Amino acid sequence: MTAPDTARPFVPGDFSVPGELVTAQFRLEPLGPQHNDGDYEAWTSSMAHIRATPGFADWSWPKEMTPEENLGDLRRHAEDFAGRTGFTYTVLDPGGRVVGCVYIYPARDEEGALSEEGAPSGEGAGGTSGVADVRSWVRADRAELDVPLHDAVSTWLASAWPFAEVRYAPRGGDGGGTARAGA
Repeated sequence: MTAPDTARPFVPGDFSVPGELVTAQFRLEPLGPQHNDGDYEAWTSSMAHIRATPGFADWSWPKEMTPEENLGDLRRHAEDFAGRTGFTYTVLDPGGRVVGCVYIYPARDEEGALSEEGAPSGEGAGGTSGVADVRSWVRADRAELDVPLHDAVSTWLASAWPFAEVRYAPRGGDGGGTARAGA
């Protein structure tokens, strides 16, 4: 997936970006080039499933790519993470197999431009970041993880991240898609 083109940090400078999220079913860690083989296998084996996942219907990804093109995307995601302009996490099962991905980027307007809502609204203690657009997918053969991943990430974003609002397509039965900090 191609990362959005953002230039400014998405979170306050003093915010310590979480390095992982661990549950009994999976672990999230920052996506990087070291995940290329597993990431490529996971999404290329599940393209129709990903397209049917809430939040992906209007995206141009997944699309046919070579492993080298995928590696370029993973490098861009790692650069976004290092530059604090977006945060992409790979989802690993307890055995270390790539089973999905989570994307956390600034909200964009209908034309795709960075929304002013997505910009940090305060630097320093107590500052908040704007609106986060979040998407996640799991591979087709691990579809049972979609709702638990969504639920765990939603809780994590509300408790450990500084966003004023999170836009994350709801999953069956969870009844929501937009959460506000502290809600």
